[in-house]
Amino acid sequence: MSSGVHGCDLAIIGAGVVGCAIACAVTQQPGVSGGSTMLLEAATRPGTGVSSRNSGVVHAGLYYAPGSRKARTCVAGNRLVWDWVAARGVGHRRTGKLLVARDAREQAQLDVLVDNAGASGVALERVTLAQARALEPGLPSTVRAAGWSPSSGIVDAHELVRSLHVAAEQGGATVVCSAPVTRIDALDRGFRLSTPRGTMVASRVINAAGLGATRVAGLVGLTRALYLARGDYFRLRRHPPYQRLIYPVTVPGSPSLGVHMTLELDGRCRLGPDLAWVDDAEDFSPTRGELQHGAFLAAARALLGHCEPSDLVYDGCGIRPKLVGPGAPAGDFEIIEHPRGCWHLLGIESPGLTASLALARELVQLLDNTSPAV
Repeated sequence: MSSGVHGCDLAIIGAGVVGCAIACAVTQQPGVSGGSTMLLEAATRPGTGVSSRNSGVVHAGLYYAPGSRKARTCVAGNRLVWDWVAARGVGHRRTGKLLVARDAREQAQLDVLVDNAGASGVALERVTLAQARALEPGLPSTVRAAGWSPSSGIVDAHELVRSLHVAAEQGGATVVCSAPVTRIDALDRGFRLSTPRGTMVASRVINAAGLGATRVAGLVGLTRALYLARGDYFRLRRHPPYQRLIYPVTVPGSPSLGVHMTLELDGRCRLGPDLAWVDDAEDFSPTRGELQHGAFLAAARALLGHCEPSDLVYDGCGIRPKLVGPGAPAGDFEIIEHPRGCWHLLGIESPGLTASLALARELVQLLDNTSPAV
C-alpha cells in the first residue's frame, strides 16, 4: 500500500490467526464483504504476535463455562481446524490428551472437569489408572487417576496462519504489513484509518489486533482494562517419554491450565506455560523464566517423574491478553461493536488458535447482518 488515501469495504486490523481466519472467511462469502477487504498488520509479516508464541495445541473445549463464547467457539473450532489442516496439508497430529490426577483432591477436580466438558458436548472420559498406563506406560507412580480427551492434538501454528493468509489473498484480500493503525476517525459513512503506510477509508472495521486490541479499541473511545499474563516455556532436552499430551488437572475457570507437556511435530516436547502477571506487553526477555526454573522443575517432575535441572532448557515465552486480573475467574472472549460498523475482538487468549475459524464464522454473520456504508 503506497502513501495516499485508499478505500475498501472492510478493514481487518491484525493478521494473526484470528485476523487471517476472518479475512479468509469473508473472501469466501462475496456477498458479505460487499467489496474489497484489506488486512492490516503492524509487524513485518503475518502471525508474529500472540499466534507465534503458543503451544500449538488444538483444544477440545474442556475447561470453559458451558454456553460461553470460549466454550462454543472452541468446540466448533476444534472440528473446523482439524478439517482445515487435513484439507490444506498443514502439519498436525491428533494425539489426544491425558489429564492426570495425583491425589484425592485432584481426582475430585477431575470429576468436575468431566461434568463441565459434558455440559459443552465434549468427550472427556474418566479412565482408570490401568487404562491410563496402557496408553502411556511411562506415567510416574504419583498418578492415581486420569481423564482422556480424544479430540485434542497439536498443529503447526505458523503453517496454520500461513495457510489462512494465503487463502485470504487467493480470495482477493489485500494484506499490508508494517502498517500499525495509529488513529481511527468515524466518518458519516465508514471510518478513516491512519497508518505509516498511508490513510485508508473503510466502510467497516474489525479489530483483531491481539495484544493490541484494547489499544485499537481506545482509538474509537472504547475503553477496556487489559491484564497481561506472561507464560514461560522450557524444552525437554531428552526424548519425551510420551506419545500424547499430558496435562495436570485444572479447575474450570482457572486463569491458567497449569504447566503441561506439549509434544511437537518434530518429536521434541516443551513444558509450560506458567502464569505471571506483568506490566510490559513487549518484554519477552528470558530473565523471569530462568529465575523460575525451580518451579518448572517441580512441575516437570509431577508430569514426567524423575527429571534433572539439566534436562530442561529455557525456550521462550508468550503474553496472553486477559480482560480480568489476578484473583478473578477466567474471562470470556468478547466481541463488541462500537461504534456501529466497528467490531472489537477482545481478550482473545487461549483457546484462540483453536477457536479462530469459529470466531471467523461469527464475524461473517455479524457482517451479513450489517450493510456496508456506501
